[in-house]
Amino acid sequence: MITKDIVVIGTGFSGMGVAVKLLEAGRTDFVILEKASDVGGTWRDNTYPGCECDVPSHMYSFSWRLNPDWSKNFSQQPEIWAYMRKVADEKGIRPYIDFGVEVTGLEWDDERAVWTIHTDSGEDYEARMVLSGVGGLHIPNIPAVPGAETFDGPRFHSAEWDHSVDLTGKKVAVIGTGASAIQFIPIIAEDVEHLTVFQRTPPWVLGKKDNPIHPTRQKLFHRVPGLTRAYRNAVYWALESRAIAFNGHVNVLPIAEKLAKANIAKAIDDPEMRRKLTPDYRLGCKRVLQSNTYYPAFNRSNVDLVTDHIKEIVPDGVIDASGTKHEADVIIYGTGFHVVDAFDFLDIKGRNGLDVGEHFRKNGVETYMGMTIHGAPNLFLFLGPNTALGHNSVVFMIEQQTKYVLTMLDEMDKRGVDVVEVTQEAQDDWNEEIQRLVSKGIWTQGGCTSWYLDAQGKNRTIWPKFTFQYWWETRRVIAEHFSWRSSKKAKTAA
Repeated sequence: MITKDIVVIGTGFSGMGVAVKLLEAGRTDFVILEKASDVGGTWRDNTYPGCECDVPSHMYSFSWRLNPDWSKNFSQQPEIWAYMRKVADEKGIRPYIDFGVEVTGLEWDDERAVWTIHTDSGEDYEARMVLSGVGGLHIPNIPAVPGAETFDGPRFHSAEWDHSVDLTGKKVAVIGTGASAIQFIPIIAEDVEHLTVFQRTPPWVLGKKDNPIHPTRQKLFHRVPGLTRAYRNAVYWALESRAIAFNGHVNVLPIAEKLAKANIAKAIDDPEMRRKLTPDYRLGCKRVLQSNTYYPAFNRSNVDLVTDHIKEIVPDGVIDASGTKHEADVIIYGTGFHVVDAFDFLDIKGRNGLDVGEHFRKNGVETYMGMTIHGAPNLFLFLGPNTALGHNSVVFMIEQQTKYVLTMLDEMDKRGVDVVEVTQEAQDDWNEEIQRLVSKGIWTQGGCTSWYLDAQGKNRTIWPKFTFQYWWETRRVIAEHFSWRSSKKAKTAA
């Protein structure tokens, strides 16, 4: 058993960010558990062709580690991952990481006020506090299609891209048209013999101002004090303005929808193909995507779009609902991740044996501030329920949550307690307000179903306000929203 004051799970932006701030605060009694052999989280794992961010580079980075050297407005995966590895080295957090250790479960001991962190390494950890940075985009969602196991060729999810499979000259079936799929489809279409894309619902795809950042501008960022931050601030407010349309002011959206439809009309030659690719729901109801190459890919003679549902997979292809068989040598799933149901894959036992996953399945995924759960003391989540964004950078949200956790640790020290737990009343009030606001947003009113929604149709994913409001609401700990106590262990130590 390895004992630490704090256990951090994951080395994505969340885990790395909080580790850096713990060190800066002089809190060195912690360990970061990372299942892989290097830092990076999503940006380490996703290596599919064309993988890049859809948030501008200067905003998709730490505010305390600006990068004047971004090469593009929207950076690709290798550059983002290189940035993260550089931050880990510069800030000295690698000695605090136990690599190759995957967390399999958490169990709270209320009498001793410690979490036992079970891992697949055969050695457990104990800690007063657990900070979970596992994120929502790490468990691939592979649909259960009848006959999938009978397929003779390779099958893989975009997040687990099999680079040993040469797609050149192959017949490839892509299932799904989400954020990852629209990036890799245009690239593999150039190499495959034939590409069949299975689309359940067409996404809204806007053009992307994905220009290289000129070396002259990079030099200016280096030489002019404050210019990089000023540029980042300008990007922040430009992105923040998009929340006006998404957060209930849907009358603004027709302008963007006209631009998106014009993008389709300009890019697609065939009227029937344009019809298939045009959404019948409001822009923003699902995640809004950006690409300059996705629509033109469907003008290629070797690319087909199938909008019928998939009936089954057979050894040599995919059969759609009409009974048509589409031959395939390789199947690639571009079907996203388990997000609102991610807790189904985490074994968390809280106070009095509370099974957090089971509780969420029965009652809905509810937390306080998207970070902490009644019944699970001393556990804080990063990018938890209703703190994801449709309009700005989640790194901003991560930084607010990091500051909140550090403030909470200071408050616990000041009070001389080692256990903190949000009250049921505070959690209920927070969720009631969030659901009231989110019900007015385009994600609920837009006429679609999406991964933002849970099985009851409630949006448990999106933050329904401006991000600066989250900054304001997390600037301090409201003491009456929590119960504070000292465990027997703490009293004995005293």
